[in-house]
Amino acid sequence: MIDVAARFALGPMLLAQANALRASALQLPEAAGARSGSVGSGDIVLRLLVTGDSSAAGVGVLTQDEAVALPLARHLARHIAAGVRWQLIAQSGLTSEDILEQLKSSVVDPCDLAVVICGVNDITHQRAIRNSLRVREHIVDWLRCHCRVRHVVFPALPEMEKFPSLKNPLAWYAGQLSRRNNRAQARWAATRAHISHAQMNGIADSRLFAEDGYHPGPVLYARVAERLAEHIMKRAWGELQTAPVGAQG
Repeated sequence: MIDVAARFALGPMLLAQANALRASALQLPEAAGARSGSVGSGDIVLRLLVTGDSSAAGVGVLTQDEAVALPLARHLARHIAAGVRWQLIAQSGLTSEDILEQLKSSVVDPCDLAVVICGVNDITHQRAIRNSLRVREHIVDWLRCHCRVRHVVFPALPEMEKFPSLKNPLAWYAGQLSRRNNRAQARWAATRAHISHAQMNGIADSRLFAEDGYHPGPVLYARVAERLAEHIMKRAWGELQTAPVGAQG
């Protein structure tokens, strides 16, 4: 594969760029605000969990109002014209494996739907995609066993070559790896019930990133939340309605 060949051909340059980026990267805080609550009107008919890495935690914006979990819950509440209870369990720097461990060590409420935002740190930590997918399957199994979740969404990675903080050839290489992750994750999700891969094509825009040039800014987060809501209504809502949801817990 072209990214494998590039790693060997450009290895020293890629490593030097990655090390320089780590040394100079601006460290932004996670978004402030409550990490659980209820939105919408009427009975709670959907319970949402958002979990993952720094993008799930809202790094790049000031408050959870501008991040992913709360805006996504609001979108869903409008779509279904009912109440949505939401919970966020996320932390900067987590790989897929770290997310699984964080879930196991957290108090996770019962949920009908989970959105797992992961993958960028798997790439930066050079995790093999087959191993990452194996861990993501363990995440799904754990959520189904311990939280009664009935559908899990894994968003695609952004087009990493558009990160303003990345310069070529590292930007090109990261973009190749993100697309490789997305193809493999889409194939994996398509073979399993209760899992879906949410496409994010065309959302990333280098002008819409936070000041660190790595995390989304408010407009980009808003695009992600809206795209996720559209995916959930198209791909998961019908499945979630096949049995009573939300109000039982």
